[in-house]
Amino acid sequence: MPLQAKYLFTVAMDVDPEREPLFNEIYDSEHVPLLLAVPGVVSVARFKTEELTVIVGGERRTILVKNEPKYNALYELECPEVLTSDAWAKAVDQGRWPGEVRPHTKNRRHVLYRRLIPQ
Repeated sequence: MPLQAKYLFTVAMDVDPEREPLFNEIYDSEHVPLLLAVPGVVSVARFKTEELTVIVGGERRTILVKNEPKYNALYELECPEVLTSDAWAKAVDQGRWPGEVRPHTKNRRHVLYRRLIPQ
């Protein structure tokens, strides 16, 4: 499905290896549904970093960027103000995420992108 919203918010992180099953279970069953209920959140998709093989300039290259977080979530947003809304603030601190997952994450990155084309 093509991107629908004008903004893309990415959250990337690593998690302590012994917590990965719990991390994935809580992210999928609690955290994502809570954030999808926030007004202005259009969609959410989760990804796991993998090794990349690509041909650039006729040369085949295999790339795994060092220090890149293992897990990524992409949030389509109607506007940046979604991230400072009361509904967002409440959703990110609900459920088991703040106590059982967040303390075991590291190498966190948050980036907001504004779509250029098509608008």
